[in-house]
Amino acid sequence: MGSRLLGAARGWRATLVATHASRCAFAQSCPMFRVGVSSGPSLATQREPLVTKPLETAMNRRHFLFQGAAALAGAATLPATAPAHAQEGADKVVRTAAEWRKVLTKEQFYVLREEGTERAFSSPLNNEKRKGTYVCAGCDLPLFKSETKYESGTGWPSFYATIPGNVGTKVDYKIIVPRTEYHCRRCGGHQGHVFPDGPQPTGQRYCNNGVAIKFLPA
Repeated sequence: MGSRLLGAARGWRATLVATHASRCAFAQSCPMFRVGVSSGPSLATQREPLVTKPLETAMNRRHFLFQGAAALAGAATLPATAPAHAQEGADKVVRTAAEWRKVLTKEQFYVLREEGTERAFSSPLNNEKRKGTYVCAGCDLPLFKSETKYESGTGWPSFYATIPGNVGTKVDYKIIVPRTEYHCRRCGGHQGHVFPDGPQPTGQRYCNNGVAIKFLPA
């Protein structure tokens, strides 16, 4: 009896081993049943590219379309702003150093283009008392009205106000101490420096080089 049971058990074991081997062989040959088999990728791993790649492609297309739409929206605003910038510098006077030397005297070039300073009390404009307008010697842009000229005692023509919009400023350190330089807005020609010790109503003193301006009587 014992030997029979032992033989039957051995037979069932052989059958189970054969069945398991058969299933494994089938799983190896069929990709649909490779879940959990160490010798090949899982079903989820195989199908992942089929799901994610189209999704990534769609997302990339949406991102590209969004960027394109944003760029077009930005470009649509250019026509409205471009004319303003173009008009702002439309009257600028630009010349090379050689060209400036042809139209300016040596003293004017030194002051206007090299930001030099003329000798104090050397300008005949110190004694100019007539009514009129003082214009840039480089491009004739009006800079001062005669009504704003006053005697500062410094030796240079002085004014307490400029014609609005015609003068630009910057800070320079040529004598180490910072000073506010001002220049012609149109050609960039250096005029002088402004100091906070002028008369009212502005309290400013525009200390101008005489050779940098011309006087036009009214």
